[in-house]
Amino acid sequence: MAKFWNSSALEPKRQHRWLLQLGKGLESYAVKTTDKPSFTINESEHNFFGHKFYYPGVVTWNEITVTLVDPVDPDASGALSRALEMSGYKTPDNADISKPMLDTVSKEKSVQAIGPQIVLAQYDGDNREIERWTLYNPWIKEVKFGDLEYGGDDLTETTVELQYDWARVETATDSVTINSGGREFFKV
Repeated sequence: MAKFWNSSALEPKRQHRWLLQLGKGLESYAVKTTDKPSFTINESEHNFFGHKFYYPGVVTWNEITVTLVDPVDPDASGALSRALEMSGYKTPDNADISKPMLDTVSKEKSVQAIGPQIVLAQYDGDNREIERWTLYNPWIKEVKFGDLEYGGDDLTETTVELQYDWARVETATDSVTINSGGREFFKV
């Protein structure tokens, strides 16, 4: 254990060495913060003769929250608004009242609006990729376009909450697949 701190060749992963590739119209340099993927395993409870026993259940992938600085060009707010429209959302002011509004938001269109995968990569001090998360079938769940304040001098930020079906992590030493479908849990 003591050898770890004495070795200059060993280095922990650092919080500030990463890039997030979000997709259409959202540049990596505009991303200020992001969550790493996480999951929860639900539990089932069984009572038997005054005792409780617990069993693992379904894997649920938790949303990630991404904070963007909103540049003027390319405009992150505009890109997110276009993604909403590409997801199938139509405003009622442009509707043809003689035809029913049958277009709605769908998963297929929502995933296509930002792309089928989001990639989050961490790097070491020599700019080598040491960890790569790929999030599959991501879609925008929530967008907050930030706050404005006359007395403030901060950059305008936009917060995006993204949902996805499952994730895969690849590291410099191994590869792990965690699939919420249950067919393949770990692959090393």
